[in-house]
Amino acid sequence: MELSHSLLLNEEALRQIAESKKPIFVFEWLRFLDKVLLAAHKSDIKDSQEKLIKQLSNQVLESPGPPTRQLLGKCIAMLYNVGDAYKLFDTVNFCNDIIKNKDDSPSYLPSRLAAVSVLGAMYEKLGRMMGSSYPDTITNLIKALKNAESTGRCEIMNCLEKILQGMGSAVNAYHKEIYKVARSALQDRSMAVRCATAKCLLELLQEAAFMYTSELENMVSSCFRALDGSNYDVRSAVAKLLGVLLAHTQSNPPRDPRSKRTGIEDVYSLLSTGFMKGTSGFLKGGSSGELLKSGGVVNREIRVGVTHAYIVFVKTLGSVWLERNLSIFLSHVFELVSNPKSTQTHVDAVYSRRCVTFILRSTIGGMLGEKAQVSACKELCQVITKQMNIVGDPSDVDSRGPATEVAQSQHVLICALQELGSLVKALTTCAMPLVTEPALNICDVVVSVLLHPSPAARLAASWCLRCITVALPSQLTPLLDRCMERMTSFKSSREAVSGYSFAIAALLGGVRNCPLGIPHAKGKAVFSIAEDLLRTASQNSRMSLHRTQASWLILGGIMTLGAPVVRNHLPRLLLLWRNTFPRSSKELDSEKARGDAFTWQVALEGRAGALCAMQSFVRHCPELVTDDVIRRLMTPLECAMAMLAEIHTVIKSCGAHLKACAAMVRLRLYEVLRLIPPTAYEGSFIALLRELVAEFTLTDNPANTTTSLLRSLCHDNDAIILQTWITDTDHKSVELQLQPNSASGSGALEHDPSSLYWEIKKSEHVPGPLPLGVAVIDASVALFGVVVPHVADKHCLKIFEHFSECIKSAKSARQQAVQINVFTAVLSALKGLADTKRRLKNASVRAAANSLIMSALTNQNSILRCAAGEALGRMAQVGGDSSFIAQTAQTCFDRLKTARDVVSRTGNSLALGCLHRYVGGMGAGQHLNTSVSILLALAQDSNSPTVQMWALHALALIADSGGPMFRSYVEPTLSLVLTLLLSVPPSNVEVHQCLGRCLAALITTLGPELQGNRGNTATARTSCLVACAIMQDHTDSVVGAEAIACLQQLHMFAPRHVNLSSLVPHLCFALRSPHLLLRRASVACLRQLSQREAREVSEYAMTLASDSKDNKNVGTTENLVITETGLEGMLFSMLDMETDDKLRTNIHDTLISMLHELAGEDLARWLSLCKAVLAASTEAGSPKKEGGKDKDDEKEEEDSDVVQFATGEKIVTHPAVPPRWPTRVFAAESVRRVIQVCDGNTVHFDLAMAREMRLKTGGDNYLVLHLSDLVRTAFIAATSESTQLRKAGLQLLQDIINKFARVPEPEFPGHYIMEQYQAQVGAALRPAFSQDTPSDVTAMACQVSSAWVGSGVAHDLNDLRRVHQLLVSSLAKLKVGRGAPVQLYSESASTMEKLAVIKAWAEVYIVAMQQHLAPPISNGDEYEEERPRDSLLNLVQDELGVLSLYWLAALRDHALLALPAEFHSQLPSEGGAFYNPEAMETTKPHYQKAWSPIVYAAALWLNNGGFAIIERNEEGLYGGLASSGPTLPGMLGMKMPTTHSKPPEELKSDYFHLIFGICVESLSSQRSTEPLQSVSFCLQAIDTLLEGPWPRSKLSADPILTVELLNVMHRVLLTRETLCTHQQVVMATKQSIKAMDEKLNKQRQQYESKRERKGGKESVFGEGGESGSIVPGKSVVFAVLEVCLCILVRQMPTLNPAVSMATIQSYKNAGLSDEASTLISTTLSIMADLPELCSPAGSVSILPTILFLTTGVLRETAEPSIDGKIAPTVTAALQGLRTIAMSEYVSDENCEEDWARMLRSTLATILDFASSGKDKNDIDESSLLLAVAVFLASAPPSVSMVPSLQTQSIELFQKSLKSDEASVKLKGLQVMATVFQCPHREAATPFIHALGPRIVEYLHGIGGNKPDKDEEVAVVMEAVKLMELLVGLTDESHRVQMLALLVPIQISLLVPSNILASTSKQSRALHEFALQRLMKIAPLYPLDFKTVMGAAPELKTKLESSVKESQMSANRAKEASRMANKPAAPIAPSIKLKTNFSNFTG
Repeated sequence: MELSHSLLLNEEALRQIAESKKPIFVFEWLRFLDKVLLAAHKSDIKDSQEKLIKQLSNQVLESPGPPTRQLLGKCIAMLYNVGDAYKLFDTVNFCNDIIKNKDDSPSYLPSRLAAVSVLGAMYEKLGRMMGSSYPDTITNLIKALKNAESTGRCEIMNCLEKILQGMGSAVNAYHKEIYKVARSALQDRSMAVRCATAKCLLELLQEAAFMYTSELENMVSSCFRALDGSNYDVRSAVAKLLGVLLAHTQSNPPRDPRSKRTGIEDVYSLLSTGFMKGTSGFLKGGSSGELLKSGGVVNREIRVGVTHAYIVFVKTLGSVWLERNLSIFLSHVFELVSNPKSTQTHVDAVYSRRCVTFILRSTIGGMLGEKAQVSACKELCQVITKQMNIVGDPSDVDSRGPATEVAQSQHVLICALQELGSLVKALTTCAMPLVTEPALNICDVVVSVLLHPSPAARLAASWCLRCITVALPSQLTPLLDRCMERMTSFKSSREAVSGYSFAIAALLGGVRNCPLGIPHAKGKAVFSIAEDLLRTASQNSRMSLHRTQASWLILGGIMTLGAPVVRNHLPRLLLLWRNTFPRSSKELDSEKARGDAFTWQVALEGRAGALCAMQSFVRHCPELVTDDVIRRLMTPLECAMAMLAEIHTVIKSCGAHLKACAAMVRLRLYEVLRLIPPTAYEGSFIALLRELVAEFTLTDNPANTTTSLLRSLCHDNDAIILQTWITDTDHKSVELQLQPNSASGSGALEHDPSSLYWEIKKSEHVPGPLPLGVAVIDASVALFGVVVPHVADKHCLKIFEHFSECIKSAKSARQQAVQINVFTAVLSALKGLADTKRRLKNASVRAAANSLIMSALTNQNSILRCAAGEALGRMAQVGGDSSFIAQTAQTCFDRLKTARDVVSRTGNSLALGCLHRYVGGMGAGQHLNTSVSILLALAQDSNSPTVQMWALHALALIADSGGPMFRSYVEPTLSLVLTLLLSVPPSNVEVHQCLGRCLAALITTLGPELQGNRGNTATARTSCLVACAIMQDHTDSVVGAEAIACLQQLHMFAPRHVNLSSLVPHLCFALRSPHLLLRRASVACLRQLSQREAREVSEYAMTLASDSKDNKNVGTTENLVITETGLEGMLFSMLDMETDDKLRTNIHDTLISMLHELAGEDLARWLSLCKAVLAASTEAGSPKKEGGKDKDDEKEEEDSDVVQFATGEKIVTHPAVPPRWPTRVFAAESVRRVIQVCDGNTVHFDLAMAREMRLKTGGDNYLVLHLSDLVRTAFIAATSESTQLRKAGLQLLQDIINKFARVPEPEFPGHYIMEQYQAQVGAALRPAFSQDTPSDVTAMACQVSSAWVGSGVAHDLNDLRRVHQLLVSSLAKLKVGRGAPVQLYSESASTMEKLAVIKAWAEVYIVAMQQHLAPPISNGDEYEEERPRDSLLNLVQDELGVLSLYWLAALRDHALLALPAEFHSQLPSEGGAFYNPEAMETTKPHYQKAWSPIVYAAALWLNNGGFAIIERNEEGLYGGLASSGPTLPGMLGMKMPTTHSKPPEELKSDYFHLIFGICVESLSSQRSTEPLQSVSFCLQAIDTLLEGPWPRSKLSADPILTVELLNVMHRVLLTRETLCTHQQVVMATKQSIKAMDEKLNKQRQQYESKRERKGGKESVFGEGGESGSIVPGKSVVFAVLEVCLCILVRQMPTLNPAVSMATIQSYKNAGLSDEASTLISTTLSIMADLPELCSPAGSVSILPTILFLTTGVLRETAEPSIDGKIAPTVTAALQGLRTIAMSEYVSDENCEEDWARMLRSTLATILDFASSGKDKNDIDESSLLLAVAVFLASAPPSVSMVPSLQTQSIELFQKSLKSDEASVKLKGLQVMATVFQCPHREAATPFIHALGPRIVEYLHGIGGNKPDKDEEVAVVMEAVKLMELLVGLTDESHRVQMLALLVPIQISLLVPSNILASTSKQSRALHEFALQRLMKIAPLYPLDFKTVMGAAPELKTKLESSVKESQMSANRAKEASRMANKPAAPIAPSIKLKTNFSNFTG
């Protein structure tokens, strides 16, 4: 392929390659040439242009295929456009000559087509450069058109279109001729020609005004004829032509004023003619259609085409036009269904309504913005009111209008109500004005239709009410109340009972879509009404039928409320169901004997309703469907089956009108049985199967009714054959009615009223249950598939044999219907077998089934052939062994080898594909070679495109399932695919579609291998890319989608070989395609690309933005591809237009991927994009009034964020749809994601740093710099009309507060940047606290409010008052009894809201108390002084009394709900303070979210005066928890159950255990998914609760409770990693120890006082008793040790001997953080106090553990530090050792020896740390010296006076004196001072004797070698001080000798006065120090000092000299100080005043 990449064609290489490869080589050369010419200049190709033209012209004669000829034309046109045009006309003449050639042979046809294609490309590209060559060309083309075949005609029409496009008005003279031939070609038998002609005429329309003036009617007539017998593509093309044609009549008035202008009424008249009459006005007869009673013909294809045309017409004129003409448009559209001609049969009426609904959905629903849609709703209400006026007063039969008008009004009402419901549902809460406006309340309008005489209209109104309540949940409860009230009032009106029952059922069905639900009592009330209706049904024969139907319909609706509502009514329901059916065969016989027709009708309707309610029950209450309930349900179900077996006799005797009732009973029965396990009714299988088989084999049904399930039971990959891809188009709603053998387009509400409460698919706007006849067959087929897997083989054999007989006995169309039903049932059964993992093992059954299937493979009906192939594959899956598969495959091979007919070839080809699909490559591997060979041969059969399509489809199935086994067939298959793509005409769309599927399967087979270059891989990859390029240029949307999907796969496997620079622009253009398939494929591909290469995708898309700006012809957004907002902006705009769920999800994913990748570096762009979406004016699409401005406009002008446009600009007729609320919600969520992306980068949340970085980088890509935009975005969202958007805005606001609340303002120290946004925050929150705000919004607002108040942003109290007032107002929602708010939503919603309020106040109180209890921080900042510490607490204080009640009540509720299921019987029957007993399960999540801050707040309140308040309990508000709990405000006046008031102590104990129990229960929970904040709140609550002495006494009163608490603390340590949590655990543990210590002290005091009074033996207190046994599980001390051990081992794994060395090394490398050090220190202090909690014997048991852990910490953390400081953990360890050494048990006679032994062991261990075998760098000697000193100074002498220990200790001190490090020497000397002063002199004396001489020796050495470092100076000073200490410790008799040693040393440190000034700083320091110490010692020991000085005169002289010099220096310093303080003389001013002010008196 590389040889083809040259400017000129490499003819030598072309000659050398194989003939089959030449077309590919040429095509690849043309592709390369096309890319080169796009970027080439004239000079680049000047030399080779002539040869290039010759080569390209030669290729025209080489019979090029369709893609090649398109590229040829493009290259020739581009070549003349870039290069010289001197031979242009030669090329034109050359092509004209080819066209004129008379050669009609097939071999010459490709050349002629190529010439036509080249001419078209040249005229399109070069335009008027073509000069006057067009007359010849047009004449030739028109002549050639007469004799051309279909492909030629298609190509000629394409060429004429391009001529018109390029030449414009220059070919005016030929417009009429072109119009004439095109108009006749519009009825061509070839669909492709019709499409091409429609496009040609559309282009002609731009210049030929006569087409929409004088020729308008003829054009419209031709379009209608073109629609007759059309396919989807033709309908789309012709509809576009017709719509644009008619739009031109309005947008382009005739220039001649005398010409009659076509008015809008004329246009509507033309369209309505086609809609209602079809071809009858223009053709003599229709080729297809249904004969009407009037004799006219309604052609459905024309009606659907005209429906498309309506939409094109409106879209062409634009949304502005639609808004202005909405009333007229609606009036006309509704006339279409009000005209009897369009609704003469029920089916026609349904189809016509669907068309009208589709028109309304596509125009009003798709084109208008939300404000305009609200106006449209008002217009629809007026239409409904007008129609109801026609009907008259529903309650007065005499006042009704004519019957025909009333009958026709129902269709208008249905369409209007369905559109109204869809609009309101899409608008959600934005539609609130429609309800609140007093002049027009849509609820009143819709409710009025419930009394319409037509059931269909009543059903539509009910559905509309459901839509309204789903959109506006606040209307659900009032509407339900209203309907129940009316139902009760109008019990005697049939319409009222029917209409209001429909409405109630629909409203109940809508509850599941309203998250806030309805009050539980409503379900009870509705059930009572339904039961009353059922009870009174027999009282009035006129009403019995309607009441029966209504009651069961309502009961079915009640089931949708779920188990909480239904559970209480279940016994009654079971009784009602049992009583509805005859209980025995005798009762059934008596019924048959006595019942008349009406009685049977009522009975059958009642039983159908009962079964429907049963179906609803089983589906919606699965938790109630137990085995017992199923058993009880089977009684009525078996009776129903028995009744149906005998119902035919009743129908014969009572009339055929009961058939429908009986069919409805069967339908309901089948649906119920399908939901119940088949084993429950296995005894009735035989009778049931008889009924089912008779149902779908049409045994008793004279109509040829077919099932609608066949397509759905076939595989999704068969969509091409089944044409089910139509469901993936935007026109699915209307196109389905044209599908053969499918009733999916004929669904309507009136077919099944129960669909009012069923859940519908998101893609459907209105439920469309199928007609009863189809629905029964569907249900029977589905149930057949469930039952057959459980049936014995002999019955299966009979069934299959019966199927064959039924098919043989039927004839013609009925045979087709029976076959379709039978094969659907067979597929259902085989699918059921596969799903239940069962197999068909019986050979006879397999043979019978195989015979049935194989015969259908040659059926004329393609759908049946497809079903047979699918059935064969499934047969091989469930029943096929290898022999069966081999036999079946061989049969297909034999048939394919011999058969020549299309039917046999196609069916058997698909059979092979299906075999491989279900068996796989391994199962059918031996047949792979034969299958592929045959299918490759069939795929080349160019004479039959159908055979090609089926063969290629089968080949794709085999490739998909073959896996690696297919690898050897990839090259030949790929070669075939490429060859066919280059040769198959584009009109054979299905073949191209299958080629695309085949290519996708081949790419999957190659997989990652495509990345390499080994072997043929590079060639295969290139072939795939070429094939994708060919398919990309195909006009069909399915083929284009396949091309994109293939490129997506290629990018997945070989990303670097896919050229994104061309792919991304192609995808961007496809996003604007009118075809859903293309848009969906493009977005799916972009989603994948953005996950890997988001930056490249964005950059390549932006390249189109500049092209869009340069394009002068861009006038509407429809043509605009990419704007300056880039691909991201385009995707956002698509969200407003697209309704397909899958597409929208992919758009969301794409945007999220791009945001995560790009937002960090392009922050400003993303924020501005999201802000633009949120801030976009909803009036953007509305026409502006001229001359004046309203208030909103003036507001917008003041707003700097809204862009204003100058007047005089061109009026935009097609403005973009303003962002709808879902898009704005996504934008708000995107802003939150942007914040998440920035999280973790400090600069984004530091204003000073961000400003500094902006100065450095010049960019503002830092989040904090856009804070104003963030706040404004959140404000806009939080104050919108949409509830969902408000919630998103509040969540965004909370994120902003959490992230930016503590960001300081650099310009105002002490302030925060969020302070300036206080007004915006308050304004954003205010609407959420209004009375009519939904509960979830208020709950979210409470959360934000608490975050704001607790954030600390507010500077003073007044700044908080706004939000504080909102929180105070929210307390009104907590009221109970009188004054409580009206309950609109469920109890669960009410609970959520109340708990949110309580939680918010709890969070505020927590922050307030933290501020109050925190110590004041004074840093000299005025701001800190201004901020009052208790300001926040003052705000809460006023409400605290009430809040405490709410908190305690909520915690009581939470505790009750947290009880295990076995304790539910003990729960209060009336519920709790904030939950209803029926809503327990739904309220638990709300309590789970709210309880943790509440429990902490309650603990704070109790600890800060709460217990005292409870103890007083002045008003009796605090009741016992076992009774009613706290009495809430509003409950005082209500009657409460009389309970005896508890004593204050018990009340306090109740509330203590409540808080304590909740915390312990949560912390000990098995799930570790509890949020960390909840754990923190629990631990803080426990700590706070135990701060008071009374709670500690309650805890210590029961040691087991303390042990349990400590065990829970231990579990928390094991399951939580954070140090903060561990620290909180330690604090709670300290409180536990403190509680136990207080208890012991109290016991000791009580005992001592008692002992003093009475005397007695001394008792032992503390754990361990006399035995010293510490029992795990019962011992508090043991539990504390567990906690301490866990903490120490978690922080220092080396303490655990079992830990690996790798873990130890990683720990040592990581070190300890400050938090960890604090945690360990606290733990050590806890352990040191533990012996005090034990008895003497008990202390001996735990002491080894404590000492081991303490010394272990000392060993691990006593590391040398650079600054010489000792680690906090070491200090804590030393303090712990000191505490232990000084314990009272050291001297206790019961245990002193044990303590001494263990302390000696500890000292020995510490001394061992310093042994020579240990590396001295590993442990700090200073820390060891301190540890030894602790034992010497604090422990008894018996510990340290062991000779060996003394020796080691002395050696340690001596070693420190010899250390090279001054810090060690210094610390050693300091520690020696402590040791020397030890109170036990006998312990200190050996150290003095051993170390004193060493110190003297050291100091003597200093005299002649004075230190030159500050550290050494400090050591000398410390040594001198130590000597002084020794002097003081010496006896007076020996003091002279000690002074004789000390004084000379000190005097030796003095410096002579003559050199003092010049000596070093260190010497001067020693001099000053020595002089001061001498001056201090002399007065202390005067006699001894004189003695020493007298003995050494030279020392005395030196000392006196130094003293004199010191005194003189002091005098000089005093004089200098005195002179410095002397006042200075005044200085004369430098500026002299010239004016004399001496006389000025003031």
